[in-house]
Amino acid sequence: MKFLALGDSFTEGVGDKDPLRPNQSRGWADRVAEVLCARGDWQYANLAIRGKKISQVINQQLEPGLALAPELVSIYAGGNDILRPKVDINSLMNGYAGMVRRFTEAGSRVLLFTGFDTAESPLFSRTRPRTALYNELVRTIADEHAAMVADYWRWREFSDPRLWATDRLHMNELGHTLMARKVLGVLSDNGLVPGDWATDIGQPALPRLPENSRGERLREDLGWAREYLAPWVKRRLTGTSSGDLLQPKYPDYVRLGGPGAGSGAR
Repeated sequence: MKFLALGDSFTEGVGDKDPLRPNQSRGWADRVAEVLCARGDWQYANLAIRGKKISQVINQQLEPGLALAPELVSIYAGGNDILRPKVDINSLMNGYAGMVRRFTEAGSRVLLFTGFDTAESPLFSRTRPRTALYNELVRTIADEHAAMVADYWRWREFSDPRLWATDRLHMNELGHTLMARKVLGVLSDNGLVPGDWATDIGQPALPRLPENSRGERLREDLGWAREYLAPWVKRRLTGTSSGDLLQPKYPDYVRLGGPGAGSGAR
């Protein structure tokens, strides 16, 4: 059985740092693959690269992905489009639907994701209507092509700030761990893996929430703006991406070591 992951930073694993892995990231897809490879006869490839928009995922990852002939393919892109000043979600999702159709016609089972609900984010809450439209179109595509859906929007536990990296854009190790458990649950619900496989990934133990004063929060916000927001805005203005010089983590199939078995592929 072959599992292929496509998309952007969410699937590449940004925020879940591991200096021993390609692109120095682990992420939920690696964590899912570790269980699949340890428990069954699975192989894993990951073509996702941070910063990619829907059109780039289609143009750069679709044909190589089809050539890998996966039994299971996960696809998540659109977050980088939604954050742009102007975007035509309906037009973009026509291409997204075409990508899903190509994989289903090739015999792959497809796993899609809804977008995260930014209602509690002061910075990104204005994108919530776009994400809601994106999600409805994802669900429509899933219905038309019998795809599975990992409903990130409805998983309210991801609103916990302890699951997010310091850049406030990506999940941290704890968030990616929880997402891996959720994804294995979706695969189990759809008959692809036994139900107990998700238990191979431990429930993330959350630290205590910090009790910061207003002044401390302001200093944190200013530090975050200098370290993360300003470079992000600069990349948007210059048309560059943090993933421009990166290659896919696993362009060909590998077998990852099981949970706790280290970072090596074999």
